[in-house]
Amino acid sequence: MKKALFIGGTGTISMAITRQLASNPDWELYLINRGTRTAELPENVKVINADINNEAEAAEKLAGYEFDTVCDFIGFVPSQLERDYRLFNGKVKQFMYISSASAYQKPLSDYRINEGTPLANPYWEYSRNKIACEEFLMKMYRENGFPVTIIRPSHTYDERSIPLGVHGDKGSWQVVKRMMEGKPVIIHGDGTSLWTMTFNTDFAKGFIGLMGNIHAIGESFQITTDETLTWNQIYSAIADVLGVKLNAYYVPSDFLHKVSHYDFNGSLIGDKANSVVFDNSKLKKAVPGFNPEVRFDQGVRKVIEYVLAHKELQVEDEEFDKWCDKVIAALEKAKAEILA
Repeated sequence: MKKALFIGGTGTISMAITRQLASNPDWELYLINRGTRTAELPENVKVINADINNEAEAAEKLAGYEFDTVCDFIGFVPSQLERDYRLFNGKVKQFMYISSASAYQKPLSDYRINEGTPLANPYWEYSRNKIACEEFLMKMYRENGFPVTIIRPSHTYDERSIPLGVHGDKGSWQVVKRMMEGKPVIIHGDGTSLWTMTFNTDFAKGFIGLMGNIHAIGESFQITTDETLTWNQIYSAIADVLGVKLNAYYVPSDFLHKVSHYDFNGSLIGDKANSVVFDNSKLKKAVPGFNPEVRFDQGVRKVIEYVLAHKELQVEDEEFDKWCDKVIAALEKAKAEILA
């Protein structure tokens, strides 16, 4: 039986992988974390309680272990990957790192994205840090044979949060609340740019297919669904599930960035405002069985039903709500003044 260790393992992406891998008789799964969401884990998952950011503590708890695959789901800056290298070099057959598709070149020279698309994002520090992490790991692969596999997810969602383009710091519930109240909902641009939404159970299938895969060492893979949607379709699908009419209000992404404290320069201009279509042929060659099954209208129905049934996920954001009203009022005033 192969042994896997997940650093994290209970987040939006990783929980689906954890649950699927736990039912796979070929793998024995360990998680190292500080107890987050451990009550939701399958019984046969072994938890190593330690703070991975405390390298001495992690080294002590991991002493004597060797793994076939280790994956870091929560590495955001190079120093964290340097720590991983010190902890696992010589003790793992495959080290998988969750990077981000937002690292791809912005603006794009071609809307079709594959693993050969250049990495460069001047708009978002998050993405630049992911690029730096990739570069460090690939350097260790080239110079020291560290068995790296890079994974680049795009917009991956689970049942706990409704995926949207423009929302506040507290999540997407306030946008949903505006929809249900019949209030105008801000959509960046004119809503016609292309986007991809991947349900986490579909992502997990591709990821598990790369675990222990000899064709994955030294390679990078993007994992997304093949379905492409406009933001108008995304918001309309949400409104349809809610049983309300969408009252869309279109605002340029650059304007949203300049009139808010939210990180729309990164999350919109450096990511969601760009049209993206992912070419997953490399992944499908390495994992022939990869076939995403959850269409967005199906996935978002699951999400909304789950969120509506769990009050603790309905986190209101008055600040964002007032900001939306203020932006819309200002633009309506500008229209009236120009027309006058």
